[in-house]
Amino acid sequence: MPLVVDLAVPLRLLVLIGGGEFSFGETREIDDYLLKNLQGSVAFLPTASGSADYARHLGAYLGVETINVPIYRGRDSRRQKNLNLLLAAGMVYLGGGVTNSLLATLRESPAEMALRDAAANGAVIAAIGAAAACFGTHARDMRSAGNALPALGWLDATVVEPAFDRDNDEMLRRLMSIPGTRLGIGIPPKTAVAIHADGSTEIIGSGQVAVFRTS
Repeated sequence: MPLVVDLAVPLRLLVLIGGGEFSFGETREIDDYLLKNLQGSVAFLPTASGSADYARHLGAYLGVETINVPIYRGRDSRRQKNLNLLLAAGMVYLGGGVTNSLLATLRESPAEMALRDAAANGAVIAAIGAAAACFGTHARDMRSAGNALPALGWLDATVVEPAFDRDNDEMLRRLMSIPGTRLGIGIPPKTAVAIHADGSTEIIGSGQVAVFRTS
């Protein structure tokens, strides 16, 4: 059956990427899809990795203006200049890294509210790897094996596991056991789930997405 996601926030397009190195062309099909849907510049959030160079390399690869939005810690998420950059972008791209770092800084912050406003106003939101995991209700705790963290909750009653390996689905099943969870999505590398305003989805890339539903 088609994958349909219940959205907890209004948006035009949310693209969750399971992983892959753009420098090796592993996400080329996904990146072409993002560019096709882009109107304007790209705002890059380095929060999960802490790397200021990530945005420069991504922009050179995509061939579009890409602005690094320097949100690395809590106080950065409250600076109006950073909020304005998010609100003005045609796409906000959340780079990979450590889920814990992104959630500790962004969750329920003014920057997340600006991100939600940008999504509602039509900006494409793209997230790769650990950042993609943050859009469900809970995400893997990367600093404590087997545990989970409250996440951004853009997808209602849903958890997301990037870099998914069909031969080892233990973490996704753990996330599925969290009370109130109805849907689990496992996204392998080189693959993305594009979620539209009505909750309908497209699968982009070379892998197969795993979908778990509670009875």
